[in-house]
Amino acid sequence: MTGPGAKRYNTFSDELKRIFSCKVQRISVDAGFSCPNRDGSLDIAGCIFCGGHGSGSHGIRRDLDIAAQLEDGKEIMRRKYRASKFIAYFQAYSNTYAAVGRLRELFSEALAVHDVVGLIIATRPDCLPDDILDYLQELSRQTYLWLELGMQSMHDRSLELINRRHDHSCSVDAIARAKSHGLRVCAHIILGLPGETREEMLDMAGELTRLGVDGVKLHLLHVMKGTRLDEMYGRGEVQVMCRDEYAGLVCDFLERLDPRILIHRLTGDGGHDNLVAPLWSLKKFEILNLIDAEMGRRGTSQGSALTTSQPA
Repeated sequence: MTGPGAKRYNTFSDELKRIFSCKVQRISVDAGFSCPNRDGSLDIAGCIFCGGHGSGSHGIRRDLDIAAQLEDGKEIMRRKYRASKFIAYFQAYSNTYAAVGRLRELFSEALAVHDVVGLIIATRPDCLPDDILDYLQELSRQTYLWLELGMQSMHDRSLELINRRHDHSCSVDAIARAKSHGLRVCAHIILGLPGETREEMLDMAGELTRLGVDGVKLHLLHVMKGTRLDEMYGRGEVQVMCRDEYAGLVCDFLERLDPRILIHRLTGDGGHDNLVAPLWSLKKFEILNLIDAEMGRRGTSQGSALTTSQPA
């Protein structure tokens, strides 16, 4: 976080450059997993923000197998970002929700693709039995690996409202067990959930620090067509943040977050075709530039509120 043009927070992209000495891009893949919140194990409705193909998984070529999805993505990432190495990002639904043998087949297929140098595996905290954690530990010794956990909130009333069907203690347990297996853990957090105050959202920065996660993805609450959140938004039951409010909140959050934690994402959108609100979230780079400018104006950086609050 030093030098000309450097971010005031600890970016995942810089970490990849340090490790691989080249431009590395994630390629999202859909391996056909389901979710206990949709297949009837817990519920059939899913989380209120989740669309028909899993949250945050727009743009994936589901008609292709894993290797072909990656090859298709490689061409796009080479043209768009001049990337030379790639990480297979198992994103859609719960990507540990299968037997170990099936996981081994899918992850091995991805790693066999030329220039794929690692895996990111996104899942729910209630989909991590010990045998799967044992396998992921084995896999982490062979390749660069991140486990992404959908924590979403530390507040149980919010988890109930979004129909998450697990509580915060489940996330705490999953993070602790994953860390005990030597895994890098990235937690997903949604900012702007209905009923959460600004201070309650900021409290999650301290909780992530306490839990010892290695990375964090921040998402703003956004409304996708055809979801139950869309229905609630249409009835006026849900409000979304304005752009400046969100940018200021992210800056406050970063200032309270351990500077050791890697920032994988600071905003997100649902894709132009399916996004209902907020439409400003489609202009991702404008939001990131606004966050950078605000932190520069404040003269702060990731974790600065922690250091300034220490006694002399």
